[in-house]
Order: sequence, then structure tokens, then C-alpha cells
Amino acid sequence: MKRLTALVLACCAAAPAVAQQAPVATVTGGTVRGATAEGVAAFKGIPFAAPPVGPLRWRAPQPVLPWAGVRDATAFGHDCMQLPFPSDAAPLGTAPAEDCLTVNVWAPASAKGKKLPVLFWIYGGGFVNGGASPAVYDGSALARDGIVVVSFNYRVGRFGFFAHPALTAAAEGPVGNWGLMDQQAALRWTRDNIAAFGGDPGRVTIMGESAGGMSVLSLLGASAARGLFHGAIIMSGGGRTAGQQREMTRDLPGLPSAETIGLNFATSVGIEGRDATALAALRALPAERIVSGLNLASLFAPPSGRPTWSGPFTDGVTLIGSVEAMFDRGAQAPVPVMVGATSADIGFVLAKTKEQIFESFGANAAKAKAIYDPKGDAAFFDAMLKVGGDRFMIEPARYAASRVAAAGQPAYHYRFSYVAETARDGSKGAAHASDIPYFLDTVATKYGPATTTADRTMATAVSSFVVNFVKTGNPNGSGLADWPRFRPGEVMDFSPDGAARSGSDPWTERLDLVGPGPN
Repeated sequence: MKRLTALVLACCAAAPAVAQQAPVATVTGGTVRGATAEGVAAFKGIPFAAPPVGPLRWRAPQPVLPWAGVRDATAFGHDCMQLPFPSDAAPLGTAPAEDCLTVNVWAPASAKGKKLPVLFWIYGGGFVNGGASPAVYDGSALARDGIVVVSFNYRVGRFGFFAHPALTAAAEGPVGNWGLMDQQAALRWTRDNIAAFGGDPGRVTIMGESAGGMSVLSLLGASAARGLFHGAIIMSGGGRTAGQQREMTRDLPGLPSAETIGLNFATSVGIEGRDATALAALRALPAERIVSGLNLASLFAPPSGRPTWSGPFTDGVTLIGSVEAMFDRGAQAPVPVMVGATSADIGFVLAKTKEQIFESFGANAAKAKAIYDPKGDAAFFDAMLKVGGDRFMIEPARYAASRVAAAGQPAYHYRFSYVAETARDGSKGAAHASDIPYFLDTVATKYGPATTTADRTMATAVSSFVVNFVKTGNPNGSGLADWPRFRPGEVMDFSPDGAARSGSDPWTERLDLVGPGPN
């Protein structure tokens, strides 16, 4: 009997493995077939809206076009039309095109029929670059931890943020912030369809970095998004409104309206007028003409002539106004929030000398100099980056945490200070966007063979905090350092030595100097 059993086992072992059946799901529009690998079912390139091309260029996302049969969902759709940025920390994996409004889903292979919490990822890129296809945004690792991960594309550049009087005249609803409307449409698709993948539409956490983090803040204040998400993670998305908030139709001193900027762009491509004829001519432009060199490399170049790019602007519906005004009105969604920045985050100071940097603090110039340049030997560029990062990202993150906490909502404030071991030579700290592979547990994808044990350990810890937050609205869990809710003067630091420590914030004095208003 033992001999027979051994013979059967040997035969089975020698037989070719049976191919795992491809997962399928029925969603708005039809049925899709994904692929399963290493315990994760992945579906990519699923349309969540009609292609925004031709007469749908510069319109709110329209209902998805149904398809016949089973649609292949094993490859990403196009990233949205743009001029890729050569130094992008997350290079695109597809060729950009206007037909780009697709979602991607990663779920445990055994998730079907369950109700697992959902993470909804929003990429950054200054609202001019970015997409869902970069390998570092892969959701497989987090799906293996028992959640469902959704990513998607939203329109960027002039395709995503563009106003013009002719568009306003033809309006059927909000005008101009098309990319933000895409985000809300993708959230509605998630609400309506995520159960088909084993996700719970009643437990969705939105998470974004840089422009994605700013998008999370806008979604917090958007009444049309209320109830579509139940937690928020803001990574280097600020927390204050940097400068004056641009408006759609009203020119402000030194800040032309979004419509004025749209007219400027139309003139730059030889189109005049404010009527339907002008709009038809704009919609007939080749996509490359609308990009017209706009990307992160050109975004901060010295201006030449009248501005032709607006970025997101106040329309009173999709973007209600400044972040501070949102908190002042108590208009933010009443959800748990995790918010922070990297230790050497991005920021800008309009100064040509080190003294001008400190003079920008007004009556506190001497104190600023003592804090940021105590020995007087700091390089101008280093001082500019440190002050700029504090003003633009680091202090605003603390501010957002304090306002959320003051409203009685759970708030968890962090600073990401860890630097990958292979990137430490000459490092001034954790750079902008360097935290993404740790939050999504994709460091091996980012650093390849150079990934170290310390890097993987930090990724495991940080992503565990993220997964716990997605599951419960609280990042704490077994085997992790204690992370208390926001308390003034304290921060959770993912430190350079690889430890996660919550306690007194050594940067409190300098952030108090930077941040006006309540903290």
C-alpha cells in the first residue's frame, strides 16, 4: 500500500501543473478577465468612463461604453496624455494618450465573496505628470496583506485643468477641474463595483502623494465625494493652501483667473474668440499641441509672456477653496486621517541670497537665521530647500493633523526620515516621493538588487501601519511601535536608523516659526 501511494505521489509530482483559472469579474460595462500570480488576482485597464476624446475633451467624465464578451484586463491602459518627465521617481509604464480613464484592482486571490477594506491610490506629478502604470505603484504586496488596492488614471496638464469662456457657456455642471472630476468618478466606480473583487465599498481609504496628497485634501472638502471614502492618507500633500487660491472667472491681483489663462493658451495656438467656434477649434487641436512642452521640468521655468497653465482652481464645487477655509468651516469629511511629509521634502523660496531667505521671516529674521544657520556656514541652496520644505510640506502636514484632531477626528502625524542604504551618499534626508516604495511595500522594485535587509524591514513596518489604518482607521497593530493620535509637539518618525519612534518632535521650534495660525 505504501509502495502504491509513493508511486501515485511520484506520478502527480511529475505531471505538469494545472494552469490556474484566470479570475473574472462583472463590472459596469461588462465582464473582465484578469490574471493571478503569487496569491493575488490583478485586473488592469478597466474603463471607468468613456474616452475623453473629440467632443468629450474638456467635459466631465461620461458613462463607460459597454463592451461585448469578456474584456482582457491583464495590461494597463494608457497613462493620460502628457510629456513624460525624464527624472520622474516613478517613470510611466505605458505610452500616454487621451483615451486613459481606466482603473486597476489588486485583490487576494481568495477575496471573491468577501468584504475586504479598500485602498484607493492617487498618484502625484504636479498635476502635469503621473499615471497608474509605474511599477513602484503595484498593489500586489498590500493585497497579500489582506486588502484590495485600486489605482486609476486622471487627466493631467491642460487636459485635466482648463477653463475657457466657451466651456463655461456650454457647461452642464462644474467646469475646468476635469482631473479632480475624474478622481470622483473613479471613486464612484469603486463604490459601485469593488464588491465584485471582494472589496467593501463601505471601507475605502484614499491615499495620495504630492499632487495626489493635495487631491486627497480636495476630496476631503468636496461634498460630491462625501460618503465615497472612510479614511484618508496624505503623503507630502501639504495641508495649507500655498499662496492665494486661483479662481475660475475672477482675476485677482497678480493671479489671473483660470478662464484668463485658458484664453492665453488659446491665443498662443492661434485661436481667438469666446464662442462655440473657438471651442470646436480647441477640441480639434492635436493632443501634442495642447501639451505644448508642459511637464514638471518646464513647470517652474521662468515665465515668458502670459501664463498658459492654471493647475487646480476654486470652482466652488469640485474645489471649494483654501484648505484653511475648509477646516475653518468644518467642511472636511469626518474620517480618520494619517498625514505627514519626508524629512527633506520639496519646497520653494523666492530669494536670491541666504539673507533674503531669512528676511522673508520678517520680524523673526534673526531667530530664523539662528535656527536654520546657527554657524553661518549653511549653503544657500541647502537653506532654501530646508526652509522651502518646511513651509510647503512639513509644517502644513502638522497643521492639517492639528486641525483634524481639533475637530475630534482621529489624526496620525508622521515624518518619513529613512533613506535607502544605497542612496545615502550625499543625502540631506529623505527626498520628496522617496517614501512611496515603503508605503506600498515596493522597495525591491524601486532599488532592485541594491535593496538591503534594512530597507525591506522599514518597508514592512511602514506598509503594515498603512494596512492597519486601511483596515481599522488606526495604524497600530501587533509587533509595531506604538503610534498615538496627534499631540502637539510630537511626531511619529520613521527614522534614518530604521526605527519607528513616536515622541517629542525636535523640529517643533522651527516649525512654530514657519507656521502662522493654529498648530
